[in-house]
Amino acid sequence: MTQEKPQLRKRGAPDFQLLILTFLLVGFGLVMVFSASSSLTISSEKFNHDPLYFTKKQFIWALLGTVVMFVAMNIHYTKYKKLFVPMFFFTVILLVLVPFTSGINGARSWLQIAGLGIQPTELAKITIILYLSALIVKKGERFRDLRTGYIPVMVIVGFVAGLIMMQPDLGSTLILVATSALIIYAGGASLKHMLGSFLLVVLGASLVLGANSLIKSITHSDAPQTQSSNYKMGRIMAWIDPYQDPEDTGYNLIQSLTAIGNGQVTGTGFGKSIQKLNYIKNPYNDFIFPVMAEEFGFIGTSLFLLVYVYFLWRGIIIALRCPDPFGTLVGIGVMGLFAIQAFVNIGGVSQTIPLTGVTLPFISYGGSSLLIMMFAMGIMLSISRSVNQPAKQEVVKSVQIKRDYRRSV
Repeated sequence: MTQEKPQLRKRGAPDFQLLILTFLLVGFGLVMVFSASSSLTISSEKFNHDPLYFTKKQFIWALLGTVVMFVAMNIHYTKYKKLFVPMFFFTVILLVLVPFTSGINGARSWLQIAGLGIQPTELAKITIILYLSALIVKKGERFRDLRTGYIPVMVIVGFVAGLIMMQPDLGSTLILVATSALIIYAGGASLKHMLGSFLLVVLGASLVLGANSLIKSITHSDAPQTQSSNYKMGRIMAWIDPYQDPEDTGYNLIQSLTAIGNGQVTGTGFGKSIQKLNYIKNPYNDFIFPVMAEEFGFIGTSLFLLVYVYFLWRGIIIALRCPDPFGTLVGIGVMGLFAIQAFVNIGGVSQTIPLTGVTLPFISYGGSSLLIMMFAMGIMLSISRSVNQPAKQEVVKSVQIKRDYRRSV
């Protein structure tokens, strides 16, 4: 009897479709950054009259992000169950340091590290996904208990969200809280507990706003509001009626809606957007979608959204197929982050929801955002390698039986 040696279990290949879709979106983002920024940079001495000024920077971040993505893809996703603790504390330290930096438009969101502008809120988004996923899996059935399971998780979310609000960055806070809620729901939290938390948040916000108004009315304070307060209120009023203050708070939204309307069905053509010519502020960043809508029209924009939806659907399918609950929660969190942030960006520039000023994942200019998003995709591709891992082959025994046939006489 001879026995064949069992074959070692090989690692699965990353999901090819998800990988290609990621590169397609990043490549399209580079094209749109060039289209949205080139006319501004070529006419400005500040940017050395270089039409590729922002495109080259984004390309460098894309190359760095590709390296990070491939490294993360080759790290088994279960390793992040241990890495999430140092990542969490590192992120908290960065968030604590941010309020002490110089602000832009009343917000302090950036840290200068080695000459590079780093936005810790982007890292916080993926860190909270890993932290919550690991914590929920560790708690198991105890997670459904209000005192020992649900409340500790919500304290963590509230703590990180509070640090981000100190900047203040309302858009990133909403995205982080919404993504956390998605993970918590997928982890099996009681809907009663989640509804109670939502009502408490609404009640708390109402009490704070009411107390603020009451104090002002009692003291008859005529002191001007802070720049940050005016900035937030202006965005809410612009969402309700941008034409109420078309020269200030409603200006960006009016130009955004004008660009979307100019695109009509087929668009004005690549590079032929009018609103990007010093009408929309920073068209290569938060307002890149209106430029896209103006140049490619309804047909081109719809095609982009279909590709984006398929990208999200593919990632969710991979997450649901993962046999490990930790991988499933991380995958749902990552793809949920992309979906929520894309909705907040597109919804804001189209007046569907109040404008908050967040990037469109993979498309908008922004090194920190692109780097973290590609790191998140590396984790997703690592999960896909586990999903695509071939089943363990059973040991096959080959038995050679010699039969001696004797002819009986």
